[in-house]
Amino acid sequence: MKKLKPGSFKNTFCVFQEIDPTSITISKFDYTSQSGSSYFYSETGIYRYSNHWGRLANSKWRLEPLEQPVISKYKLGFAHFNDFYPDNATDELYYLEVNFASKTVNYQHKNNPNFDQKAILRTGFETTKKIKQIRNLFALISWAKYFDYEDIDVLRYQIIQKLIYTNQTLEDIKRDLL
Repeated sequence: MKKLKPGSFKNTFCVFQEIDPTSITISKFDYTSQSGSSYFYSETGIYRYSNHWGRLANSKWRLEPLEQPVISKYKLGFAHFNDFYPDNATDELYYLEVNFASKTVNYQHKNNPNFDQKAILRTGFETTKKIKQIRNLFALISWAKYFDYEDIDVLRYQIIQKLIYTNQTLEDIKRDLL
């Protein structure tokens, strides 16, 4: 296998899948960063062992946890080489995914094969702003006091759907629903 250079994956977005560290044996990592993250390059992808995920210097790498998370400060994640997508601050690369049952929101890259081509694409900055708004809609109820709705979950769903599938501002969406 060709030796990868540190920094080969700068300016990328990737979702790593958490792996139980006891399920794999890595005798020696290929690279350890200054921040303490260790990397092992397999034939098909990258294993990363780290205590920090999310925004990393010039990249956005997220870790999807196991169903039964391993209780440890350090987590082991794996991503296939083709799971890395380009990232920059100016292009509209991201869309939102919401899980209403768990009341969570995440962003995905437009090159993700699961993208339905319906959600609005946004820059990283715009996406972060929408994520904060959706998290507030899930966490708070004070915003709903001005609406005449018996079921706040229905109202919440309507607002969030519009945040995902339109370019309307949150203020305009609320005004339209009053």
